[in-house]
Amino acid sequence: MSSLQLGPYTLANALFVAPMAGVTDRPFRQLCKRLGAGYAVSEMVTSRKDLWESLKTSRRADHAGEPGPIAVQIAGTDAAMMAEAAVFNIQRGAQIIDINMGCPAKKVCNKWAGSALMQNEALAEEIAAAVVAACAPHGVPVTLKMRTGWCEAHKNAVALARRFEAVGVQMLTIHGRTREQGYKGQAEYATVAAVKQAVRIPVVVNGDITSPQTAQAALQASGADALMVGRAAQGRPWIFREIAHYLATGQHLAPPLVEEVRGLLLEHLDDHYRLYGSATGVRSARKHIGWYVRDLPGGDALRRHTNTLDDCAAQTQAVNDYFLRLGQQMERLPQGRPATAPGANPLTLEKTLQAVIEGAA
Repeated sequence: MSSLQLGPYTLANALFVAPMAGVTDRPFRQLCKRLGAGYAVSEMVTSRKDLWESLKTSRRADHAGEPGPIAVQIAGTDAAMMAEAAVFNIQRGAQIIDINMGCPAKKVCNKWAGSALMQNEALAEEIAAAVVAACAPHGVPVTLKMRTGWCEAHKNAVALARRFEAVGVQMLTIHGRTREQGYKGQAEYATVAAVKQAVRIPVVVNGDITSPQTAQAALQASGADALMVGRAAQGRPWIFREIAHYLATGQHLAPPLVEEVRGLLLEHLDDHYRLYGSATGVRSARKHIGWYVRDLPGGDALRRHTNTLDDCAAQTQAVNDYFLRLGQQMERLPQGRPATAPGANPLTLEKTLQAVIEGAA
C-alpha cells in the first residue's frame, strides 16, 4: 500500500497495528514494523495523573530505540485530564496522540471511558477539542479510534466524525462493530464507508481483518484510506507483509520458514524480557508463545510446558528446542493457520486497561 500523510509525518504505508491492552508494547510494535506495518499505536496510557508513576505506565511510556513516528493512545473521561495526559506523553517522546473511544470492555464503559463516550457526544467532542488544543503548540497530530456506535439502534459514528474533524482531529479509525456487540458477530463496513464520505481527513477501517483477502474486502467495502489489524497479528506479526504483497500483486506469499519464525520469536522474547525484567517477563511472555504456536504440531504441549516455567533461560530454551524439532518436520509453517485461536476471548486483552481505569495498576 502507498504511504499516507499524517500531520508532518509520512507513514511508510497504510497498514497499521491496533492498540491492544497487554499486547502492543514496544517489543511487539517494533516487530510488527519490521515485518511490514507502517504504523503502530501503543497500549493505552491512563489520563489519571496519580497512576503515571506506576510501573505499568512507565513501561508504556518507554519508547527507547523505537522508530518513529511514535503514537500513544490515551483514555479517560475528563477533558482537562486528557489534555494533561497528552502533554505528559509528548514530553516522553510521543509524536502522535490517539484518543481511545473504542474500548468495549464493560468495566471501562461503566466508568464512561472507551466507547461509552459515544453516548455523550458533547463530552466526546469536548475531550477531542481539549486534546487537540494541548497538542497543537507541540505540532503533534491527534487521532481518534471509535466504534460504529453504542448499539445497533444508535450508530452515531458519522455525526461524531464530523464533530471530531471540526475540532482538529486529523485521522479517524472505525472498528466496524457497536459497543453492544463487543467482538461478537461480524464487523460491518458500511458505516465506515459513510464516515469516509462525510469527512475529508483519513479514515482507517478496523475489525475482522484476519487475512490478505479480508483486508482487500474491508478496503473495497469501506473505501478507507488505511486498515488496522489487531488480534490477527498476535503470534503472526508477518501478516502485514502478507497483506502488502497480496494487495500489490494479487498473489499470496508463501508461509514463513520455520527457521525464520524461530529467530523472530527468540528475538521477541529477548526484547520482552529486557523491558519487563525476568520475573514479570517470563509470565507475560507466555501468551505470546501460545499465540505463535497455536495450531502447530505439538504447540499445545509447548504452551502448557512454558506456562510452568519461571526462568527466562528455560523458557527460551524450550521454545528454541521446539522450533528446531519442528524444522526437522517441515520447512515452512502450514498454510491457512487460523488468525485467532478458537474460543479465544478478546476481551481478556482489555484487563490491563480495566485495571488502569479502576486505579488498580
